[in-house]
Amino acid sequence: MSRGLHLAAYLLAFDTRAQSLQDRTRAGYLLRAAALADLAHRGAATENAAGRVEVASAEPTGDGVLDALLAELADRPRTWKSWIRRGREDTLEAAEEQLAALGVMTMPDRDPYGPVAPHRTVAMDDPREALDLQVRIAELVRGHGPVAAAPFADATLAALAAHGHLRLVLSRQDRKAHAERITALTDRLADHAPGLARAVAGLNLTMIAGQGGMGGG
Repeated sequence: MSRGLHLAAYLLAFDTRAQSLQDRTRAGYLLRAAALADLAHRGAATENAAGRVEVASAEPTGDGVLDALLAELADRPRTWKSWIRRGREDTLEAAEEQLAALGVMTMPDRDPYGPVAPHRTVAMDDPREALDLQVRIAELVRGHGPVAAAPFADATLAALAAHGHLRLVLSRQDRKAHAERITALTDRLADHAPGLARAVAGLNLTMIAGQGGMGGG
C-alpha cells in the first residue's frame, strides 16, 4: 500500500453512507496504532528489553504524520499502549489534512471567528477506495488463504479492525467465527514488535479504559 497505514486506517473507519467516521474516538486509537505499526515495519521504531518504544532510525519518512510521531517517540521511552493513547486527536486531524491534500476528501476551512466545533465536517466524493479497502480487509479475515501471504499492511489493518471492534468492517459474529485467523493476522505484527502486537490485541480494552479513566499505559 503506497499510502501510510494511518491513512488506510482512516478509510477503513469511514462510513461512506453517513459521510463521517463511524466512531471518531475509536478511529483515533486505530490511526495511532496503525502509524506505530508503520514505523515498526519501516525499522524506524523498535522496543527495548523492558518493552519500551525506542527510535531505531530518526531518518525522515517523508510522511508528515509519521515524522511527527517519530519525533514524539524520541521524547521519552513509553510502552506501545501508552503511545497509542497519547496524541490521538492530533494524529486524526493531521490524517484528515493529508487526505484533503490528496483530494480523497474535502473539508471546509475553519472559521477563526466562528464557534469552535468538536471536529470538521468532511465529505468523500468518491467512496470506492474506502469501500474497496473495507471489503478487502473483511474478506481477508473471513478467507482461507495463508495469512503469511497477505501484505503486512492488510494483516495489520485486519488486526486493528478486529481488536478495535470496527463494526463497519467486521461483525461480532465475524470476530468469534474467525478468532484463530485474527490471532494469526495479529501475530504478523509480532515479527517487528511483539509488544505492539500485544497492545493491538488488547485495543478494545485500552479504549474502554481510556474513556472510563481506568488503567494506564
